[in-house]
Amino acid sequence: MATHKSAEKRDRQSVKRRARNIAAKSAIKTKVKSVLGAVETKDKQASAKALQSVIPALDKAAVKGVIHRKNASRKISRLTKKINALQG
Repeated sequence: MATHKSAEKRDRQSVKRRARNIAAKSAIKTKVKSVLGAVETKDKQASAKALQSVIPALDKAAVKGVIHRKNASRKISRLTKKINALQG
C-alpha cells in the first residue's frame, strides 16, 4: 500500500486510467466484431460502413496509448483486406 502522498495519488490515477483503458478496449472489440459479422454475411456495404466507424476508434485508441499504434494499423489493414476480398 502506498504511504507517500504522491504514491497515493499515483495509485488513484492508475486505477482511473486502467478503467478507462479497459472500457476503450472493450468498445474497440465490439466494433471489430460488428465488422467481422458484416463480413460473415458477405454484405460489402454494411461491412464497409462498419469499418468506417472502427478506423477512427482504433486511431484514437492508438493516439491515447490504449493500444500500440502498429497494433491499430495491423487491425485496420486486416479488416480492410477482408472487406476487399468480398468483391472478388
